[in-house]
Amino acid sequence: MANYVLVYKGGGMAQSDAERDAMMVEWGKWFGSLGAALVDGGNPFAQSAAVAADGTVQAGAPSGLTGYTILSADSLNAATAMVKGCPQLAAGGSVEVYEVHPAM
Repeated sequence: MANYVLVYKGGGMAQSDAERDAMMVEWGKWFGSLGAALVDGGNPFAQSAAVAADGTVQAGAPSGLTGYTILSADSLNAATAMVKGCPQLAAGGSVEVYEVHPAM
């Protein structure tokens, strides 16, 4: 088993409290469907910055990442299969999946 980081990109935030509540229900259902594979439900990202090799700092990272989740799976294919029910996709966003290489 390996860990996989899902990074969310794009997608829209619900505008009303009722829409936010409904969206949170969908996230809860999806997290529940993952069972023991869910290592860290993660969080949405807020402010960001990018630091260049020369040390300059740019407000707002250009990647447009909006959050993360960490899963445990037997393979990259298994991890990407779990993503297919992710509410991020229904919100018009995308999900990138990265295997974590244990180096520390």
